Amino acid sequence: MAGDITCGSLLQKLQLIWDEVGEIEEDRDKVLYQLDQECLDVYKRKVDQATNSRDLLIQALDDSKIELARLLSALGEKAIARTPEKTAGTIKQQLAAIAPTLEQLTKQKNERKREFVNVQSQIDQICGEITGTIEVGEQVTTPQVNEDDLTLERLEDFRSQLQELEKEKSNRLEKVLEYVSMVHDLCTVLGMDFLSTVTEVHPSLDDSVGDNCKSISNDTLSKLDKTVATLNEDKKLRLSKLQELAGQLYDLWDLMDAPKEERRMLDHVTCNRSASVDEVTAPGSLALDLIEQAEVEVQRLDQLKYSKMKEIAFKKQTELEDIYAGAHIVIDTAAAHEKILALIEAGNIEPSELIADMDAQIAKAKEEALSRKDILDKVERWMSACEEESWLEDYNRDDNRYNSTRGAHLNLKRAEKARILVNKIPALVETLVAKTRAWEENRGLSFMYDGVPLLAMLDEYVMLRQEREEEKKRMREQKRYIEQQLNTDHEGPFGTRVSPNRPASSKKAIGPKLNGSVSNGTLNRRLSISGQQNGGGHGRSGGKDSKKDTAKIASPGNNAAAAAPVGVAATAKEDAASQVSVTDLVPSTP
Repeated sequence: MAGDITCGSLLQKLQLIWDEVGEIEEDRDKVLYQLDQECLDVYKRKVDQATNSRDLLIQALDDSKIELARLLSALGEKAIARTPEKTAGTIKQQLAAIAPTLEQLTKQKNERKREFVNVQSQIDQICGEITGTIEVGEQVTTPQVNEDDLTLERLEDFRSQLQELEKEKSNRLEKVLEYVSMVHDLCTVLGMDFLSTVTEVHPSLDDSVGDNCKSISNDTLSKLDKTVATLNEDKKLRLSKLQELAGQLYDLWDLMDAPKEERRMLDHVTCNRSASVDEVTAPGSLALDLIEQAEVEVQRLDQLKYSKMKEIAFKKQTELEDIYAGAHIVIDTAAAHEKILALIEAGNIEPSELIADMDAQIAKAKEEALSRKDILDKVERWMSACEEESWLEDYNRDDNRYNSTRGAHLNLKRAEKARILVNKIPALVETLVAKTRAWEENRGLSFMYDGVPLLAMLDEYVMLRQEREEEKKRMREQKRYIEQQLNTDHEGPFGTRVSPNRPASSKKAIGPKLNGSVSNGTLNRRLSISGQQNGGGHGRSGGKDSKKDTAKIASPGNNAAAAAPVGVAATAKEDAASQVSVTDLVPSTP
């Protein structure tokens, strides 16, 4: 059998064959030597093969150890950061011991590498979106991963970086959406096309594109910021223009007394007249066609204003004259009317300039009237007190004032109040003089009351009051003297004594008339001159109102003058009566 064949049996069989053949020994030795050499070569080949196989195993073992160390270093795993426990034994045993660990680490390396690729891809994606080199949703190329450093610490660093970038992306997206909302609101107010405005910045900002796909690049944010700033500036300029036009509309309406219905038609234009920029949010409230509509209306009213300029100017002049009349300042109204008419007909001045000039005159007149108000109020009180003084004089001369007639108690109460008021006149006049002088010193002007210096009127009144008081005093002394003479008189020729209660004479005493006394002549002349001055100015005081104002102006003087003649007339009557009585009662010589 083949299994029983050996080298020895074969050599023995070869010897038998040689014996049969008769081979010589020398040939036999050559064959045996050749067989030995061939066997040696076979053994050598086998040994070389075994040696090469061993060297390959050793190299594989060394490579496995190196790879294991590299993987452990790259992964930084401390849990398995050691070589296998079996470091002795055959080479194959050592390889078999290290292979599972090497396989596990290789698998873990590949998984870790995928994690690095994923994180770094997201980082590159967001960075590209921020810088604008990558459009939103565009895939980036696979990043190069450093396989020598795949530690968890480095992976966590990348993840932290990715988290920061995702947060920045979220903030940028929120900022972009905020800008887009602001652009939408501004375009709505300004009446502009939002879609064309926002897509001009970047096509992804359209409402049809999802929020996660909108551009968040630096360039997009910069353009959005500039767009919002430009729209805000346009909004501010348009609001300023619209408010200016609204102010012009109101001025023109006020000038021409436009009806409320006409004004309501442009409420949508004038409703933001005093609004701030942030308060204007209504859609289309600052549209260009709205501003153009306001400009057209202002232009129309401006043209209409030229045709109504005379009416407007004379209305302003009437307002100015009313202010001066209320302040008792005399102006030449006829000359003012002629000047306005000449300016309008000559066309040498713009209507707006003329109205502005008249408004300035009105403001100045109001200021002047305000500065005179305190003094004028006291003048009114003084005039009222003089009227009460005159009435009290008339009341005191009435012999029937205490009779039980209808209304007598009312007159009595009025007389009591009048006496109190009359007693305050000297202090009132003194205060009025002081305030008038202070006013004149402050302005360097004379305080005129309807064309007459107020201080002159007050001085006249004080002088007449003093003269009247002296006249009353003289009459009282004369009356006491006559009464004393009557009491000491002898009886008449028929033995009768004249009763002091009986009228001294049946003759009517001829005294001066109420307004004809000497003391009243000066003031009447002054007030007469004042009336002529008022009438000579051809102003508002020269017409029907002039008569009313002149009567009012003359009231203090007339009251003072009237009051003085009343006393003078009364004392003159008594003087005349007493003279008659003395003549009649002189005893005749026997």
